[in-house]
Amino acid sequence: MPGPTLIRAPPPDPAKSVIENVLELTPLSSIGPDIFTNTRELWHPPGARGVYGGAVIAQCLSAAQQTIPPPSPANGNAVFLIHSMHCYFVLAGDSTIPILYHVERVRDGKSFITRTVQARQKGRAIFTTTLSFVREGSAGPSTINHAWDMPGGAVAKLDDALGEKSSDGDADAEGLGVQGSGPFITKRLAIENSTSTDIHSKKTRQWIKARGHISSSDGPQSHLSALAYMSDSYFIGTVARVHNLWRFSSPDKEKEPARVKDHPMAKMEDEKNENADKQRPQASIGIMVSLDHTIYFHRPREIKADQWLLSENESPWSGDGRGLVFQRIWNKEGKLVASCVQEGLVRLAQGGSAKSML
Repeated sequence: MPGPTLIRAPPPDPAKSVIENVLELTPLSSIGPDIFTNTRELWHPPGARGVYGGAVIAQCLSAAQQTIPPPSPANGNAVFLIHSMHCYFVLAGDSTIPILYHVERVRDGKSFITRTVQARQKGRAIFTTTLSFVREGSAGPSTINHAWDMPGGAVAKLDDALGEKSSDGDADAEGLGVQGSGPFITKRLAIENSTSTDIHSKKTRQWIKARGHISSSDGPQSHLSALAYMSDSYFIGTVARVHNLWRFSSPDKEKEPARVKDHPMAKMEDEKNENADKQRPQASIGIMVSLDHTIYFHRPREIKADQWLLSENESPWSGDGRGLVFQRIWNKEGKLVASCVQEGLVRLAQGGSAKSML
């Protein structure tokens, strides 16, 4: 019977962080050039249509990074780092079978390198992304600069959250590592402008960091992949939060296999839905899935994913069963290191089957 990986997964490397082990790839050079597969089983969140999207985003980035030429005299010792990736979720990923990542070397230029990656299962694309890498220092010594400021008082709120033994913000992130052994830790803050009638003015914020210490074996690449993984955490869910909508749990919860229900991240959904049931609004989400995802890496060298990063989300628009969310990510020193955009399907429960219309 086929399993979740093509090759038996090796024991986790103790010299690497949890998130590095989770995102590890295996090259398949015997099958063809620039083809990779997940080394370990990917997580399928309870109630979700497929595997956690952040894992596929991050492994596509990791696969593309492995095809970037290293510094050498032939290329003037050039260093190329990711500056943007534009992704589309095509089909739900199945956690019970391997994913194959096919990298296409679109162009190797003097200042930019372009790659596309397709994630495939059963011969079909489930995810596709185009990535652009920029040569460090190619802009010259003189540049124009500006950036969005970190919200005031955010660091103090992190210190307060770290001083608390538990909070409602931790409860729905428990499976992500707060009290478990998940790949990253999150501390959720109160919604800014939560009582405003202008939905687009509300902002959701959370502090995130990879659990443990990310190794320095491949320079900044592991930090960039880890950021990509974490960027999908509660992203499109921002639309539900700012509208105070209850998100349903899976009607097939009891049918989920033990390896799904017992996963350390699965506790997150259980406790979140228990709390939501106590104050359930009249409307509820029927289906909510990501459609696309974009990341702009502004300061790739300054992204340290194993140190605290502030994520701020806001939704400028929702309608026609879709929602749009903008995300800004700062390091603890207040530097804007990345910006993300995601559009997702956000349909209300209306008595019928929303899934049948996908």
